[in-house]
Amino acid sequence: MVFPNILSKPSKKKSESSISKENRRPSNGSSRSPTKRSSSRSPSKSSKDNEQFLNRRKAGRSAHLQQWSADTHPLNLPPDERERRRSALSGVSDPLLQMDIDREGSAMPSSPTNSTPGVFQETNEEDHEDNVNGEASPVPPPHSPNPTSSPLPKPAIDPEICKAVGNKYFKAKDYQKAIQEYSKALSVEPQSVTYLSNRAAALMSANQFGEALEDSKMAEELEPSNVKVLQRLVRIYVSLGRPSEALATLDRIAAIQPVTAQERASASSMQSHIDQAAAALQEGTSGSMVIHALDMAERGLGAGVERPRRWQLMRGEAYLKMGNVNALGDAQSVAMSLLRKNDRDPEALVLRGRALYGQGDNAKALQHFRQALSCDPDFRDAVKYLRMVQKLDRLKEEGNVAFKAAKYRQAVDVYGQALEVDPLNKGTNSKILQNRAAASIKLKDHKSAIADCNRALSLDPTYTKARRTLARAMGSSGDWEAAVKEFKSIAESNPSEPGISKEIRDAELELKKSKRKDYYKLLGVEKDATDNDIKKAYRKLAIVHHPDKNPDDEEAATRFKEIGEAYETLSDSEKRARYDSGEDLIDPSEMFGAGGSPFGGAGGMNISPEMLFNMMGSGGGMGGGGGMPGFSFSTGGGGSPFGGGGGRSSRRGGAGGFPGGFSF
Repeated sequence: MVFPNILSKPSKKKSESSISKENRRPSNGSSRSPTKRSSSRSPSKSSKDNEQFLNRRKAGRSAHLQQWSADTHPLNLPPDERERRRSALSGVSDPLLQMDIDREGSAMPSSPTNSTPGVFQETNEEDHEDNVNGEASPVPPPHSPNPTSSPLPKPAIDPEICKAVGNKYFKAKDYQKAIQEYSKALSVEPQSVTYLSNRAAALMSANQFGEALEDSKMAEELEPSNVKVLQRLVRIYVSLGRPSEALATLDRIAAIQPVTAQERASASSMQSHIDQAAAALQEGTSGSMVIHALDMAERGLGAGVERPRRWQLMRGEAYLKMGNVNALGDAQSVAMSLLRKNDRDPEALVLRGRALYGQGDNAKALQHFRQALSCDPDFRDAVKYLRMVQKLDRLKEEGNVAFKAAKYRQAVDVYGQALEVDPLNKGTNSKILQNRAAASIKLKDHKSAIADCNRALSLDPTYTKARRTLARAMGSSGDWEAAVKEFKSIAESNPSEPGISKEIRDAELELKKSKRKDYYKLLGVEKDATDNDIKKAYRKLAIVHHPDKNPDDEEAATRFKEIGEAYETLSDSEKRARYDSGEDLIDPSEMFGAGGSPFGGAGGMNISPEMLFNMMGSGGGMGGGGGMPGFSFSTGGGGSPFGGGGGRSSRRGGAGGFPGGFSF
């Protein structure tokens, strides 16, 4: 028996030729003769059956040979072809056609029970059935694809075509469509550095720098030494306001290839401006310098890129340093823009609290500081400003209580302590200085009061209350001319300021009073001196300046006469009231000239109703005996300054009465 024919896998063509040859070979009694191997059967019938089967099988195989190769595994055949082959095998009773053959040549098959040469030679992969070795679903052995089989389907998206289309859109500046095409390519090859870089470039051109950074970072992870990717990263970092990271990336490029000064220019310039702004804030210089440096740095940001959070906080701090009303409003705007993104940002909460504190709204400022501490209990700035505002409020309230209790010296001291709490708070300190100036006026320390008001106005030039207090301090110091000028300036800048018109009239009257004889000064007494004080002062001065005591002094008589005038006016309560109010300075021709009314108009003098009431509505000031309330002044001795017998009479008068020479 010859075994090489069993182990080898002859080609289909060779098998068919060998079968035909053996079928034509005459029976000669050798061991391979079919008649010898099938001696138990009827030789003629068995041979005829086998020959008929083989002829049918060869005919069917030749019909399908052009479509399916014999090397195709049964599991790779279509169902109808596989069923056809199974049906063909099931009709064969020869056990040789049902033998298992290991395609990989693992073991020799068992000896056949039928010695029909044609059947044995024909066994190959086509004779494999689904039930191999008794298993229902055999695992197909590995095999190389047959060139004659149908090709595998191509992917639905060709990344290179998408890339080419995306490049066309990019050149046409249709960046959104370019991004879509590059995204399609990346859906097939997500690890492609080329596609990631192209999409990053399109995203940058579309001003989507955040997404561009993500693509560039991914490309960098795939190829850390790709210079083109690193250069794109530098541009993205600068556009996002991250110059330090851009400079670090440039250092990485420099390790691969030289970097020019021009390539470093944008990142270096931006970093320089940010450093200048930070130094200006730390050194306490003008906030306007910080704003200028930040403006210069922001020129390098990409279109539509929001200012970095750190830059916004620096800008808000600069506005607080500037301290004026507009700057404090700008600081609040910066804080609110940050809080709209994150209402639990402790730095933004403290920034807004400080702006409110600068505007004098300490209650709301304290709320913001407490809220910042609830977000971050260890935030030092929140603790610092919370304690500072609490201390300042306490001292300010103590000073106000002392002022209301007329403890002016204590009030001045407490206000001084409050000014030391936060020297940088212009708004609050200007108010404290104004309060201390008011207390100093009460203490007749006019010089200190004027100094405090000027200092308050240097901190806040728009503080009208400090201007009014300054004008009062000037008048109280005797400079009523400057006081009138200041009051009128306030009225021009703030016409609706309550009470300013009355203060102007009062200051003008005091100015006139300051230009007449000061009877209080002549007697050497204060304006609030009692009648007894005035009498004592007069007696003392009358003895000193009496002409008989000074025979050689020609001016002694003049001084003695002035002292008598002062005493005659101040010792009479009605005359003193008229002198203090300035009524004696009013010229009737100014009141009623040119047919004018005492209330002004047509050449008359504007007189307040209060003054007119004091002049005419009390003490029998109206002329008696049907006389009109005219202001006729007598030139004779002892006459009343008011016409009519019912008028007011002078207690001290007369041509030669003591003190002589005093008449209206």
